[in-house]
Amino acid sequence: PYLGKTHVISVFPAFSFTSTVAVKAMEGVFHSHLEERVRPYIDLIDSLRLIGIEEDLALPTIAVIGDQSSGKSSVLEALSGVALPRGSGIVTRCPLELKLRKIKGGVQWRAAISYKEEYIEFDDPLLVEHYVAEAQNVLAGDGVGICDDLITLEIMSPHVSDLTLIDLPGIARVPVKGQPDDIGEQIKNLIQTFIEKSETINLVVVPCNVDIATTEALRMAQEVDPEGKRTLAILTKPDLVDRGAEKTILDVVRNQVIPLSKGYIIVKCRGQKQIDEKISPEEATRVERDFFKRHEFFSCLLNEEKATIQCLAGKLTQDLVDHIKKALPLLSEQIKKQLWDLRKELNQCEAGPPLDPQKRKDFLIITLMNFNDKINRLACGEAGNEDNLFVQLRSEFKKWKEHLDSTKSSYHQSSKETPSALYRGRELPGFSDYNVFEMVVQRLVIQLKGPAIERLRVVRGTFTLTHYGLSQSLFFHTGFFANPAPGKLQQCTNKIDNIQSKQEAKVEQRILEQFEMEQLVYTQDSIYFKTLNGTPGDGKTASEDNYIVVQRLADQVPMLIRYFMLKESAQLLCSEMLGLMDGANVAEVLREESDVSRRRINMQNRMDRLTIAQEKLSNFI
Repeated sequence: PYLGKTHVISVFPAFSFTSTVAVKAMEGVFHSHLEERVRPYIDLIDSLRLIGIEEDLALPTIAVIGDQSSGKSSVLEALSGVALPRGSGIVTRCPLELKLRKIKGGVQWRAAISYKEEYIEFDDPLLVEHYVAEAQNVLAGDGVGICDDLITLEIMSPHVSDLTLIDLPGIARVPVKGQPDDIGEQIKNLIQTFIEKSETINLVVVPCNVDIATTEALRMAQEVDPEGKRTLAILTKPDLVDRGAEKTILDVVRNQVIPLSKGYIIVKCRGQKQIDEKISPEEATRVERDFFKRHEFFSCLLNEEKATIQCLAGKLTQDLVDHIKKALPLLSEQIKKQLWDLRKELNQCEAGPPLDPQKRKDFLIITLMNFNDKINRLACGEAGNEDNLFVQLRSEFKKWKEHLDSTKSSYHQSSKETPSALYRGRELPGFSDYNVFEMVVQRLVIQLKGPAIERLRVVRGTFTLTHYGLSQSLFFHTGFFANPAPGKLQQCTNKIDNIQSKQEAKVEQRILEQFEMEQLVYTQDSIYFKTLNGTPGDGKTASEDNYIVVQRLADQVPMLIRYFMLKESAQLLCSEMLGLMDGANVAEVLREESDVSRRRINMQNRMDRLTIAQEKLSNFI
């Protein structure tokens, strides 16, 4: 079955043999005991790729490089048993990851190719060339351009062995029609990203009919691997060696010219004539062996196990497994270090909603409940509660009372002496002319209206800032509303603004109504007499006592503000926030888009990948 899109695929010789002889010939390369020994390591690396660990660290693999027309495609065809795009110029235009899995149980040949969002399964080996060419056209465009997007080709068959190969574009020296002038540099840069990694085995393909010292592919491999510890060279086209140059080729293969730790292997793949004549892969294998067996100079290489595709396949598999074994301790240490650094970085990063769906729902409920609890604590005014708003409100209400008291002097200057009880009409006790008294009171009331509304505005600003701060502390810093405006944090502040605006309008209307009522200039006689600090007829006058309107407004305005702006606003805001849970799409509500949230989510995903990888590696180390 398809194991998911991976950016490094392991493909291996997918020989579509039909004859029993051919099958046995290939199976002879990998005895069952060898398969049992190497398969777990191949599977381990494949499983690490499937979880995307290559986003965090490099995995052991084999990169195939060579100059144009070096015979790369022919080698890969011989290894895989399927036809790949051929032609002159740049044939491989995208990195092609080949993954071949040996499956048992009589399952027939099948394959899958994937790139970007495309995924195609098929069961005809003859379709491989078409699908690869089509994928390259999609990624790199029709023509001769290149692209660094990976194409994954996975081949599964009972007759294949396990190997990871990445075929890279051939190195171009001179651009052809339709290619940019810097096509050579583009290809080299692409190749460099693969071969410079210490986890990569560099498989360099060099034709026998050129001077090996002048090949660009080998030069690039030497630059990143000067000691040749992870470089294996393949010599192709031995039938094109000039007469008299055979001994030079033998010296190269025997590692006596440009030494490489992994050495050299010489192969003879199908030529164009054999392809045109539709020579099968199994027949080509027999022809290759016969060629070396009968060759005057190269026959000795068979016994030295330095010739044929079968020998190459066995060596590549063994080299890759050995490379994996050596790399595992280092991979384990790299994972441990990254996990340590990630945990430290995550601890310094603002927390956010969990990724698990059920935990996200619980997180939403708890966060909203915490928010409402904070809002209620702000409004309740409990003693010892550092979050309550009454500390700030008392200061504002005190300023309001002080302003009211400051108006008494202007009232006293305008008030008149109280007429005697004998001549009292509709006027209140202590006034000689009620019209004058009423005019003075009404004028004072009008003067107080503006400062009362201004005090409302100041208090509303205090409420808004406090609620904004609470929203940010509970939502923004937990990642609940981590989107920048006009995102979810903005939606939250909009709710606060809307509620506060509506409540402010209510309070303003009530205050204006209160001042309209104060124009009536009324109070109970008993209350008025008490303001004289004595009883009627004791010689006191109204101008010597507290003004009743001042006392009434000193309490009434703060009470209106407290009720509508604090208590009722808190109830409305809590109701609005609880409404988020009513049929809400939790994933959408908790969706984050800020840079901080994206960074945190990336770190959480990395943590998950690395933790899984650590568990897998623990079984091998």
